[in-house]
Amino acid sequence: MREKEIRVRIIVEGNAEGEILVYPKPISFLGEVDPKKGVFLSGGKELSLKGKVFIFPNLRGSTVGSYVIYALRYYGNAPSAIIVSRADPILIAGAVLADIPLAEGISEDEISDIGKFSKAVLEGNAGLLKLLP
Repeated sequence: MREKEIRVRIIVEGNAEGEILVYPKPISFLGEVDPKKGVFLSGGKELSLKGKVFIFPNLRGSTVGSYVIYALRYYGNAPSAIIVSRADPILIAGAVLADIPLAEGISEDEISDIGKFSKAVLEGNAGLLKLLP
C-alpha cells in the first residue's frame, strides 16, 4: 500500500503525527472518553488516545465534551491531533483549550479507507493529512 494524501481544512493550527485511531461513527466525549485513563470506550474495549491521530466523523452530545478534551491534556493523555468530517463549536473549543491540532473535511468514504493505514502526519501549514502504511 502506498502513502495517501488528503487535503483538510485546519481549524486549530499545529503539526502532529502518530498512530491512527479511527472510529466510523459520531462520538460523545462525555461518557465515551475517560480522560484520566486516556481511553475511548468502544464496545467494551478501551482504546488508547494518547499520542494518536484520532479520526471520526463528528461529535454528538454534551457541551461538557470541551472540558473532557481539556482534561485529556491535563492528565497527559491527549491525542496528537483530531481529524473530523465536520467540526462543531464544542470540539473546536476543546481543541483550542487543550492545544490539540484540529482539522476537518474528510468524507465518510475516506474515514473507512483510513483504517487501512497505520500512521498519520498532519501538516498544519500545508493543510495536508498524510496517511502512511
